[in-house]
Amino acid sequence: MRYLRYACTLAMLVPSPSAAPLIRGSVMKLMNRISTYSIAASFFLVIASASASQAIKTSLFQQALQARQTAEAVQASLLSPRNFSKAMKFYAGAEQKFKRGRNLASIRTDLAAATQNFTKATQASKRAQRQLAALIKTRGDAEKVQAARYSSALWQRAEQKFSKAVGDLERGAHKSAKRRAAEADRIYRDAELNAIKSSYLTEARLLLARAEKLKVSKYAPKTLQKSRMLLQQAEKALSDNRYDTDLPRNLARRADYEAKHAIYIAEVVKSTRAKRLTTEDLILDWETPVKDIAAAADISARLDRGYESPTEQIIIYIEDQQSRSQRLGQDVNTLQAEVQQLQRMLGGVSKERVALSGRLEAQARVREQFEQIEKMFSRNEARVYRESKEVIIRLVGLSFDVGQSTIRPANYRLLTKVQQAIQAFANSNLVIEGHTDSHGSDTANYALSQRRAEAVKQYILANSRINASKIAAVGYGETKPVANNETTRGRAKNRRIDIVIRPQLTGY
Repeated sequence: MRYLRYACTLAMLVPSPSAAPLIRGSVMKLMNRISTYSIAASFFLVIASASASQAIKTSLFQQALQARQTAEAVQASLLSPRNFSKAMKFYAGAEQKFKRGRNLASIRTDLAAATQNFTKATQASKRAQRQLAALIKTRGDAEKVQAARYSSALWQRAEQKFSKAVGDLERGAHKSAKRRAAEADRIYRDAELNAIKSSYLTEARLLLARAEKLKVSKYAPKTLQKSRMLLQQAEKALSDNRYDTDLPRNLARRADYEAKHAIYIAEVVKSTRAKRLTTEDLILDWETPVKDIAAAADISARLDRGYESPTEQIIIYIEDQQSRSQRLGQDVNTLQAEVQQLQRMLGGVSKERVALSGRLEAQARVREQFEQIEKMFSRNEARVYRESKEVIIRLVGLSFDVGQSTIRPANYRLLTKVQQAIQAFANSNLVIEGHTDSHGSDTANYALSQRRAEAVKQYILANSRINASKIAAVGYGETKPVANNETTRGRAKNRRIDIVIRPQLTGY
């Protein structure tokens, strides 16, 4: 404004026509500066306004956004579509109203409705995850083999049944939801079966045909024959039990792998012959990866007696690192929980300090007892873990005959150690958990895992003074794997009994 007044004054004081051009030039310069300052001021006002608007939106939408993110984390759009869709409509409506500068009260009303429906969707999704757990797993299995691509018609039918089952569950129509879930489960399995045949078996057949053209049987006959046998087993498994797709899927993948393996071996043999390499050259070449892996584990690989010794050392090293990592993770979780508890209790009255002292003493006793139990078992007998307030003894050395639940005499010594470990935590509650791998039907696996858990429970009761009310047996079937079901070693780890000890200590 100062510049504007100055310009006007100059204009009024023009002394003569000869001085006019000079004065006009000065005035124009001043007007240009005024215009520039006005534009800059407008620009900064726009930025400030946008920033303030975003801050208001962040504050206004925060609760609804958190509710939305929580719902999305539990797949609410899939498991509670009605509630989630309703919530999204309110949320989108609130965004549009905010964008158009509508009344804040109206926006808050929409956001409150969105939050309420997102919360309903989250709760409904969690119920669905519990009540439709088997169906969700079956759908996931079909999804993994790309049933939507290889068996699109069946997949669409199954998806429709799934949506109706979820909708029934949302409305509280449990009987209808259960019936439709069973129908969807069957169709998903059919879609998965078709997809396996179309993808895995077809791929293996194409690879075997390629191997024939390359005359692989001349160079790798054993590996090629293994692929053929696995393919036949996969086809037979699919025909014998169409509802257990885990086994045929695994067999098909292995057939696929062995066909590729045979082709690779044939190429190596051809290359070896072309380069006129000796057997010694091959052995020295193949020793290099073993040495490199051993060196990474700080192990000196001595191969003067073959691969067995360094291989075993490397396996032990890896298993130790896995156990250590798991232990450290458990310790971190425990310590974080303790820190939070301490933060809540510190600074309180004398009574709270006494309770804190008792809690710390109880935790110290648990740690000491845990270390004692850990030392009782060899690595081939059991692994001992801590999860929050629980102590878990994973009986890796306890085995059953195929499909059986009878305790064998060979396991008596290990179970005696288990009883001694349990005694270290007097009056604790115990849960014997039975687990299986993924081969076999879900129903059969649940039943087998329950029988095995019950057998261990009865053995412990018969050979100790534990109160029967303090011990429970639960079978989980294949639902809680700890390793990859696609490998022999992984399936062996998943077939297990876990002893879960829940200490009953004062202050703990």
